[in-house]
This record gives sequence, structure tokens and C-alpha cells, in this order.
Amino acid sequence: MFSFGGIAAKLERDRLRAEGVGDHQNSVKYLGQDYNTLKQQCLESGTLFEDPLFPAVPSVLGFKELGPNSGKTRGVRWKRPSEIVDDPQFIVGGATRTDICQGALGDCWLLAAIGSLTLNEELLHRVVPHGQSFQEDYAGIFHFLIWQFGEWVDVVIDDRLPTKDGELVFVHSAECQEFWSALLEKAYAKLNGSYEALSGGSTTEGFEDFTGGVAEMYDLKRPPRNLSKIICKALERGSLLGCSIDITSAFDMEAVTFKKLVKGHAYSVTGFKGVEYRGRQEELIRIRNPWGQVEWTGAWSDSSSEWNEVDPDEKDELQLKMEDGEFWMSFRDFMREFSRLEICNLTPDALTVEETKKWHTTLFEGSWRRGSTAGGCRNHPATFWINPQFKIKLLEEDDDPDDNELACSFLVALMQKHRRKERHAGGDMHTIGFAVYEVPEEAQGCQSVHLKKDFFLRNQSQARSETFINLREVSNHIRLPPGEYIIVPSTFEPNKEADFILRVFTEKQSDTEVLDDEISADLPDEEEISEDDIDENFRNMFQQLAGEDMEISVFELRTILNRVIARHKDLKTDGFSMDSCRNMVNLMDKDGSARLGLVEFQILWNKIRNWLNVFRQHDLDKSGTMSSYEMRLALESTGFKLDNKLHQVIVARYADESMGVDFDNFVCCLVKLETMFRFFRSLDPEGSGSAVMNLGEWLTFTMCG
Repeated sequence: MFSFGGIAAKLERDRLRAEGVGDHQNSVKYLGQDYNTLKQQCLESGTLFEDPLFPAVPSVLGFKELGPNSGKTRGVRWKRPSEIVDDPQFIVGGATRTDICQGALGDCWLLAAIGSLTLNEELLHRVVPHGQSFQEDYAGIFHFLIWQFGEWVDVVIDDRLPTKDGELVFVHSAECQEFWSALLEKAYAKLNGSYEALSGGSTTEGFEDFTGGVAEMYDLKRPPRNLSKIICKALERGSLLGCSIDITSAFDMEAVTFKKLVKGHAYSVTGFKGVEYRGRQEELIRIRNPWGQVEWTGAWSDSSSEWNEVDPDEKDELQLKMEDGEFWMSFRDFMREFSRLEICNLTPDALTVEETKKWHTTLFEGSWRRGSTAGGCRNHPATFWINPQFKIKLLEEDDDPDDNELACSFLVALMQKHRRKERHAGGDMHTIGFAVYEVPEEAQGCQSVHLKKDFFLRNQSQARSETFINLREVSNHIRLPPGEYIIVPSTFEPNKEADFILRVFTEKQSDTEVLDDEISADLPDEEEISEDDIDENFRNMFQQLAGEDMEISVFELRTILNRVIARHKDLKTDGFSMDSCRNMVNLMDKDGSARLGLVEFQILWNKIRNWLNVFRQHDLDKSGTMSSYEMRLALESTGFKLDNKLHQVIVARYADESMGVDFDNFVCCLVKLETMFRFFRSLDPEGSGSAVMNLGEWLTFTMCG
């Protein structure tokens, strides 16, 4: 749910990002740990670093399969590399893809990404900083830079690694003295809460976290016509590529086919080459299995007869090695055997055009919150409109239109945040997607406001994610005519909570903005009523209620309102609390007596009757309560326009566990809003939108409120 601490943290994050913190050159110190400071402290004290934030204890291994009570973790010992081998090395002979061999963890997706990373040395050392060693200035401390949700973070670890029977449990190198890949896996495990949190995933996730790039996925059963060209261009640019074979049931997971391909397993694509074979050009693709073994045994495999008819020099150039986990196969076989291809564009370039072009990029942060901004997909028209909305204005057509169609290309990538960390509590990836709507011509260029339910009932989407899926990120290439469009990211079901980032990459310059209502209140002029204007029947009722002093206290007001509301059998209510009645008195009390006179009570009575009519109008199912999204419309009908963040606050404060709002809470909310707006306007008589108050004024207002 919402917290004011969350707002403060976001404001601080926005401030730091504006100062460039989070760029690769100015990365965020993960959990506040500074590598250079900690290393220097260890060197000066002559001790080896022991990380207090990711200690060598069973709980960091996992929570279920690798949990403290699991038999799989029995016998695990944490050891530093110098306790495992003599003369450990950080990197031996340069980092290569054969340095990464999978251990007892289902993180082949991550290892496939690391393996692809080694093909580009410059890219690798953005993640694995130079100057780390087990010899010079060794202090048992290492660090790695990993991209996370729009910013680079510097993750510090110690070098204590889990072992069993003297061997590494998880990632290890074919060079037994080499440890950079095992340490990188540990840093990634720390970032996600535990080693087990890394089990299962998409290679694109690792690709993006090591590059900050954007990933695309191709279904090889419905490939684009020029896929081989796309792959070649991606490899030339140093993009990272992965592939896999879909499974049809749990029994298929890591099942080995007749020709030794592994289903449900993440491979990396490491090369593409045409060779002269029997008088024609044969397209070959090179694949790597992160296990470091188990290779394709079909045509063009390591020992296949096809190689006998290839020029020896050309064969040597293709670096054919026996049983190292890497193999060649024909592109035709690749398309037949594999199900999907994943490509991470490092500087998200358009792979399908001849020239390398930089995308124009925009990143938005958002959140889905139960009852306020988590509306679910378009299958839920009553709530879909409450999802966050983002506007993109496409200004220029592409330089190279397809089929002479004037259109603008852009890529939308929606990524949910921190879901792996939720696994220990039973959480996991939500099923997410997005839809794109065209802004009606009559509304284009107008002030941007959060679009309401009627708009989405009347208009069809112009584009959308290909599917809603439980991956960390969904992305899609879209081509639309120039104009203004609304992107609506959502979970599949309503009321699923998560934070997300939405990245929009446009081929040409564009304008983007968050659609949200501007905070405002259309408050009616305060009623001016004299005692002579008050109906005799109302006067008599007031006299009976107020007693001899002709004033109503907070206690009397509560008794009166609860007696009246109990007569309305169509309303569900727990009754007005003392706090809510104090707020009403504070709003109406003009003479500072903390009691209501006849005129003040008449004005309050009129307000409550008006609010009762509004409540009934917006209780569409006549349940006696309003849903939180019905309340959003009800507040607007009374003159209050609030942004998404304020709606989150209101839902957290006034809705019950089932996201319902009863009448007394609705009234309390309106009283609070009116009080706050009127107080602010008293401090801002010019209507500038900002106000200054001293400590005494602030305390007086907040204590009274």
C-alpha cells in the first residue's frame, strides 16, 4: 500500500537521477556499500571482507528448494577461492564463454546471457570492472555493475562461495582456477535476494541487466522474412542473442531430444556464417549450451560428415572444438528445432534497416496499486481506465517506409520491477501487457488528463502487446501513422500490485508525457445563511438536539449523525467516528468554539444531504458501498480532481480490505479534502499553486486535521 516514506524515497530518487546518479559512470552504490571505501578499510586493518548484507549463511542460498531446511543444502560449506584451489585467478587468458558452466541451479537463462557478454570485451568490462585480482591488493572483496530498472547499480560482494565436497555448487569455470563468473553470479543473487531467486527466467532478462539495452523476442514458428539478416546485423553490432525450445508440459523441462537438444533450456547464439558446401552457400548458426556439454548431434555438429567437404582453412576459421558445449547447425535446422529467439539491442538500433540509427528513448516509472491504479486488462472495462496512462506524440514519419506507407516506428517495453525478490514470500512475475489507443482528433493538442471509462468503451486499441505474459518484460515493435497515442500498461487481472518502468523508443523525435489529472478543487462559495433563513421545523429539530446551550458538540454531532444514518437501510456503514466528527466541526466552526451553532449545523446538514445524493448516484450496483474506482468518479463529480498518487493515498486511508468505501468514509474524505483545500487557499490567496507556512501553522493544521 501507499506510504509517505515511499513518496519521499521517490522524490530523492528523482533528484539523484536528475543529477546523473544511476548512469554507468555514476552508478548507484547498492545498499549504500562503497567498494573503494570498504576495500581500503580491509587493507588497512589486514582483514578479509565479510559482507554483512549478504552473509555466508543458508538463507542466502534460497527459501524453498534451496531453503535452510532443504536436503539439497546439507553439506554446503562457504569457502574463499584460495581455500578451494591453489593460486586462484580472477580471469585466466581473457573471459570467454567457456568460462561459464552451469551448476546446481536452474539459471541457464542467466548463464546464456553471461556467455554472450563475453563476445564483446568492452561490454563485458562495463559489468566486470578491470583491476580485480586475487593477488594485488586482495582483500576478499569484489564488485560488479548491473543495470536495474533504469539505473546502473554497483554491487559489492565478498568472495565466500558455496561449495560441496570441495567443489563450487553453482556456476564454475572450465578453468578450475578461474572465479569471475562464479562471483558475478553471486552479485546477481545478492541483487535478487538469494541464489534460488535466479531459478527460471528469460535470457532477455540477463541481457538487459548486463547492458541496459532493450530486448525483442521472435517466434521462430512465425519468423520475419529477413530473420537471417536480422541475426547477422545483431551479431555485428555486439547485440546479445539467446534461443530456446518451448516445452509442452512439465515433463519436457530439460528433456533431451533425439539429437541432443535440451527443451526448456536457454542457449546463447554466438555466431552466424555462410560456408561453401557442395557448390552452394550453406548458412550456419553457432549455438552454445551453458552446461559446457551436451551438444547437437545432427548435421554440422562437431563430428558430422558435412565438415569433410568444407575447405580446411574455412573449417579452422569456424573454431570447431569437440564437446565444449558449443556447436554449429544449419540455419534451416535451427528454424525447425528451436521455438524462439531473443535479441538484446545494446544501443537499441533498428535491426531491420541498413543504416545504424539511434532510437530516441524515454523512461517512465509507474505503479499498479490495488483499488487506485491496478485496473487489469481490457477484459475489465469497469476498471481498465484507472491504470496509469502515458501519451506519445509521433511527429515524423520513418525515412524508409514499408510498402510506401507513411508511418512512425516505435518500440514499447514494459518491465515489472523487483518481482524476483518477492519469491521468498510466495510472489512471482505478474502477467502483464499494454494497449495503445489513438487520441481522438478533437482532443489532440488539448490539455492532457487521465482518460475515463467512457473513452475506452467507445474506442478500439490501435496496437497492443502480442500477448499478456508472466515475464519480467513485454515489448513490441509498433508502426502507426503520425498522431497522438495513449499507452496503457496493465496487469492481466485487476488489483495486482507492482512497480514498473515503461520505456518508449522512437525512431524519430517525439513528445511523451504522463497523463494525469491536475490537482484542483472547484469549491462552491461558502453558503451565507442567516438564522432568519432557516426553516422553523429545522430550527425546532436543532433545539431538541442541541439542548439549552443551542450548540452541538463533537459528541452530540456523532450521536445525531449515527442516529440519522441508521435509518437509511440502503447504506452500509460502521457509523461516524469521533475523529471524523471533529473534522466536520473543524470545517464548519467559524467562531473557534469547537461547537456548531444553528447556522453552521444547517450548512453542514446541506452538505451531507448533497453528498448522500452523490453517493447513491455512484453506487452503481446499489450495494450500499462504492468501489474505490466509483469513488474516484464521485469525488470528481463533487469538484475534486486528484492525481494518481493522491488516489492511492485516499484508497489506503478510506477503503476497506475489499476496496469498498462506505458512506461515512466517503463523507470523511470529502470533509478532509475541503478542509485542506480551503486552508491551502487561505495561505495562497493569489492562486499561485504554492504556499508558505510556518511551523506553528503546520502543526495547528495537521493536529486539527
